[in-house]
Amino acid sequence: MASSVVADASDKNENSSNIPKASFVEDVDEFMKAEGNENPEATLRRFDEQHQKYKFMEYNLTTKKARLKSQIPDIKQSLDIVKYLKSKKDSTDVIQTNFLLSDQLYAKATIPPTEKVCLWLGANVMLEYNLDDADALLTKNLDAATSSLELVDNDLGFIRDQTTTLEVNMARVYNWDVKKRQTSKKS
Repeated sequence: MASSVVADASDKNENSSNIPKASFVEDVDEFMKAEGNENPEATLRRFDEQHQKYKFMEYNLTTKKARLKSQIPDIKQSLDIVKYLKSKKDSTDVIQTNFLLSDQLYAKATIPPTEKVCLWLGANVMLEYNLDDADALLTKNLDAATSSLELVDNDLGFIRDQTTTLEVNMARVYNWDVKKRQTSKKS
């Protein structure tokens, strides 16, 4: 496609998932000639298919974002607890606490100073770590989740821009077709 006919939707490729850019159709007449035919239905179908792909990617990224947003507070809470246990490990005082058994059901516990902690890793897997290793693991997981959330936000913004570009292209091709039909009826 000629550069005068199609312009990039954005100057920089700001997405981590290698999401393809949508090109903006500057000159619809030239674009339709460059397509090899002047069949707007086929072009609109192709644009609609690409639009649906962007919507699918947006849905997946939105789901991933929601999952990450729920994981980050859990990781932070676990990290805070591990840091608190580290600060109390040299003390002789026991820790009195309430812990969540299930939704809205708590139990009282007395925790002696400890050097180890058990962490849920997911998929019904729990491992015992010493406090320093647990701190390092949770910090690494928090950093990874935070950076992943940032990348997902950038990708979502990129997809929204591409979706808007495609919707404008679809409207321009549709309007071009209407105008062409009106012109052919007058002649």
